[in-house]
Amino acid sequence: MMERVAIVGSGLIGRSWAMLFAAAGYKVRIYDIEPKQITDALSNIRSQLEHLEEIGLMRGHLTKEQQFQAIEGTNDLKYCIEGAIYIQENVPEILELKRSVHQKIDAVMDPTAILTSSASTIVPSDLCSHLKNRNRFIVAHPTNPPFYAPLVELGPSPWADPDLLPQTTALMKKIGQSPVTVKKEILGYVLNRIQYALLRECFSLIREDVVSVQDLDMVMSDGLGRRYAFIGPFETAYLNAGPNGMLDWGRKYGADILRVCQSFGGPEPFEGPTVDKMQSEMVKYLPLDKLDERRKWRDARLSALAKLKASFDSGEDKDN
Repeated sequence: MMERVAIVGSGLIGRSWAMLFAAAGYKVRIYDIEPKQITDALSNIRSQLEHLEEIGLMRGHLTKEQQFQAIEGTNDLKYCIEGAIYIQENVPEILELKRSVHQKIDAVMDPTAILTSSASTIVPSDLCSHLKNRNRFIVAHPTNPPFYAPLVELGPSPWADPDLLPQTTALMKKIGQSPVTVKKEILGYVLNRIQYALLRECFSLIREDVVSVQDLDMVMSDGLGRRYAFIGPFETAYLNAGPNGMLDWGRKYGADILRVCQSFGGPEPFEGPTVDKMQSEMVKYLPLDKLDERRKWRDARLSALAKLKASFDSGEDKDN
């Protein structure tokens, strides 16, 4: 008998989770309070599966129809949760809303099941301190879009059972994701802390009129982004530094890095004249009525990159 998972929330992230688990051979129930949301979600999932088949990026060994048939929509939360070995909550990032949903899940879940949240900034203890099954709670924060960007940040609650993290890690690997462990509670986890630090400096560079918005985006897409598409910042430094790796990197560049970092300003609200300036520049080269077209362009490139990386992982890059 196929094991079953429960997906609570049928937005973009919830749909992606449903597809990932179905591709790995699990039965899936996806819940939303609004009937139309479920109808739209299932229609979108079918369309996505058809697109993935067209571009050769279907996961697993099941056909698109078999994967779609493994996903069942429901407006009954209890029905969604009962019997599930894994429960993934994906409601908006509002603490009280998440706590309320978790409490409802807690009342009907199997005490051996794994209860996770897609929370991106809220720490685990704030999300589960009120639950009787808080020992089974862990944050599983995906990268958007999860089907093309497989990273998942795992953050256990302080009350987590010893086997919870290894169980969740193994499950994420089984469905084709790339789990990392956030070893202690920290606001924003790892990905968003790095992302927000980057955005803060980008905001400052635009405010100070150091660079245009379009050129700044090119710094990422044609510079840092290409560097980091296959390896991270530390391996990049390690490879570029010299024969002694990080020791050489620190000696060569440490003083310059510190001097630049000391010139950074503090955090500031993401609003006001700088945002207006960013908006006016953006609409010149990307008009608002072209956003859907540009999103499709972006998704096609993400698909192509995912396919390239998958070809390496399947053994075509054995020499590296």
